[in-house]
Amino acid sequence: MRLKCDDYRAWITGKTNFRFEIATTVPYKGNRKDAPKPKHYDALRNHLLKLGAKMSEGEEADDAVGIASTEGNYWIVHVDKDLDQLPGWHYNPVKDEEYYVTEFEGLYSFYKQILTGDRVDNIEGIRGIGPVKADKILKDCTTERELYDACLKAYDGNSERVLENGKLLWLRRAANQMWQPPST
Repeated sequence: MRLKCDDYRAWITGKTNFRFEIATTVPYKGNRKDAPKPKHYDALRNHLLKLGAKMSEGEEADDAVGIASTEGNYWIVHVDKDLDQLPGWHYNPVKDEEYYVTEFEGLYSFYKQILTGDRVDNIEGIRGIGPVKADKILKDCTTERELYDACLKAYDGNSERVLENGKLLWLRRAANQMWQPPST
């Protein structure tokens, strides 16, 4: 199946990002500073801009997608697991796979990342916790509060680390939104 659409919106991450100031444990994307850009990086960005992609400043393109996903009945087309925290219809063009993410499945994916971290973005999770162990920690949770409490317990009560990872990993659903733990 190939997804067919009449229109699309696309974003490219610009140079500024609020997450750089939030990261205190390790520098956000600090593992990339000496890595060379992929071949044709600039040409691809310029081509996407010519096709109508918007430059996202102050936040990542993923945040712009998250905000747009709340504005209507849209498909989220991607190959990035980070976007699986967004509720709605998703399409992976590499796997030619479509799937639906519920609100709770999106939250589960987000809290799972709080535990595992994100090597690509240099966000440290809990040493020794990968996807399988994270699933074991979260398996009996049925509410966001339970997901948060399970993460907090896994971090030995270190709410500052959970808050930092949450703010780094959360994709915005509204302009300038910043993730906060669920209230009791």
